[in-house]
Amino acid sequence: MSERYAKTDAGRQEIADRARRLPAQLRSILLVVDGHKDDSALQQIVAGLHAPEDALAQLQQMGLIARGGDASASPAPATSSSISPSGTPPAAATSAGAIDPLASPGDAPVSHEAAQRYSRLYDAMSEAVRKYLGLKGYFMQLRIERCSDAAALEALLPEFTAALGKAKSPALAARWLQDTLDDERR
Repeated sequence: MSERYAKTDAGRQEIADRARRLPAQLRSILLVVDGHKDDSALQQIVAGLHAPEDALAQLQQMGLIARGGDASASPAPATSSSISPSGTPPAAATSAGAIDPLASPGDAPVSHEAAQRYSRLYDAMSEAVRKYLGLKGYFMQLRIERCSDAAALEALLPEFTAALGKAKSPALAARWLQDTLDDERR
């Protein structure tokens, strides 16, 4: 039987405030846990992101996700106060499939491709900060850390590239951006 995982209240809080400073791969996995994907689908995502094989167990041990029930049968009763009887987080549980305006953005399902794109951009930008900006890049790294999805990282790219150009050279910044975008297209 394949089980599903759902974010706990602590998991949704971690998405919002990043207090635990999870490694990028674990954070990406936390982002894709939505109560709808079964264990095997999540394991494929874990493998695709080159995350530790025990990523789900780590997140569960930290209290950020919880088993939400059997995906092939009706959901089991909740074993954690953060999971409703329907197997979805309380903020996202709605009647007749309506969208809950109180659900946090961290509850929205994230595709495997979006999680991979976020992970690649996050890694490339963080590496460039370490390699080219050093301590001067501290505040830029904080801005990168605040980005919760690939779209936010992409929105930061023009400012990031300008900072690289100012610190090193416009040619290096342009080459870095082109290489990063080429990697995204593959």
